[in-house]
Amino acid sequence: MTIPQLTRTLRAFSTQLRRSFTTTTHALAAKQPVSSTHGTATTRTILGRPSNNLSTGLVGLANVGKSTFFQALTRSKLGNPANYPYATIEPEKSLVLVPSDKLLHYQKIYTSAKTIPTNLTIWDIAGLTRNSSSGAGLGNKFLGDIRQVDGILQIVRGFVDDDIIHIEDNKVDPVRDLVIVTDELILKDLEIIESEVEKTKKHMRKPGQKQVGEEQLKTLDKLSDLLYEGQKVVNGEWSAEEADFINGLNLLTAKPTLYLLNVNEQDYVRQDNAFLAQVQAWITENCPQDKLMLFSAQHERKLNELEGVELEEHQAAYPRESVIPQVVDQMRKVLNLISFFTCGPLEARQWTVRQGSTAPEAAGIIHSDLQKTFINAIVYKWDDLETLQEFDEAKLKSKGKQYRQGKSYVVEEGDVLIVKAAGGKSR
Repeated sequence: MTIPQLTRTLRAFSTQLRRSFTTTTHALAAKQPVSSTHGTATTRTILGRPSNNLSTGLVGLANVGKSTFFQALTRSKLGNPANYPYATIEPEKSLVLVPSDKLLHYQKIYTSAKTIPTNLTIWDIAGLTRNSSSGAGLGNKFLGDIRQVDGILQIVRGFVDDDIIHIEDNKVDPVRDLVIVTDELILKDLEIIESEVEKTKKHMRKPGQKQVGEEQLKTLDKLSDLLYEGQKVVNGEWSAEEADFINGLNLLTAKPTLYLLNVNEQDYVRQDNAFLAQVQAWITENCPQDKLMLFSAQHERKLNELEGVELEEHQAAYPRESVIPQVVDQMRKVLNLISFFTCGPLEARQWTVRQGSTAPEAAGIIHSDLQKTFINAIVYKWDDLETLQEFDEAKLKSKGKQYRQGKSYVVEEGDVLIVKAAGGKSR
């Protein structure tokens, strides 16, 4: 055991002893919903920056199929798939269009000349190895790159192939791989928190900063307790004030995760795998808010590269569509993103906004001036438009299906907005 590892072990042990003789409820609060005086659970505060231009990092152990999946995801030759570790060093970036049946329907009923879909930014990040938090392999670079994204797409190997090297003794064990990645993220977060504690203590020496510093130290202590229990920050229950502070730390385990179990083509077609149950059980126990999907990098690569008769033969042998649209849709849900639309004869356009955003905030996505001068918005709901063959404003208005909403209105998935702003501006 190295000195840093011994230090972490001793710290973890001392923390457990402290918990045994204290009445603090940090650990309990981190695992259960916080209750009000009336016995009802509070709403979970969403961690993460409030931007509507969020990004996702494709991560996992080295050589598990990340770059192959990235090529299929982007329908390109970006990335560097290869049968050896560290084929990817510098992260690759791509904008992936978000498929939307709603957008196509709105184009039809509004007879729009074109559609403009929204997109999701995806980064293919260098592979992780054990002890990355201590600098092994490309560890520091890998972990630094993850800090720059908002959500994680984690690839986990779930197929056996003797011709493809596995960096952990060449043995396939998805749960072990999940533990390795999670432990490295947790150790890096503990390192960040230790540094932040020192900064906060120094800052408290300045006039008027003691009370603020004490509150920050409480949050840092709560974070540390949670991480030493092997729990990710995103698992915790946080007040709005705590969440604001945590967002500034940009912790790796505060990022929501969508797990992708990479299986062979046969398993993907039948949607089952020898490792599936144990992987799902691990996720349910350790990060129940995160999601799991099956995919096959091999299948996606062939769908991406084959043409003509070869493609037809492959699709006949493995009759299941690409998982890419479902992955993009699920990742947006993990990031708490929804879509609203602006529609007219020129274009039907899809916009991305964080769930819980108000009408003025949505208007600001279209143009910052619209948020500053927002008056109100005319809103049409997806449920009212879904079955229409053509858009008829007068008929919708007569049936009470045209809604005029003010600044407090919270935008919902599928809304069509017409924003009214001061100075005669509208969109």
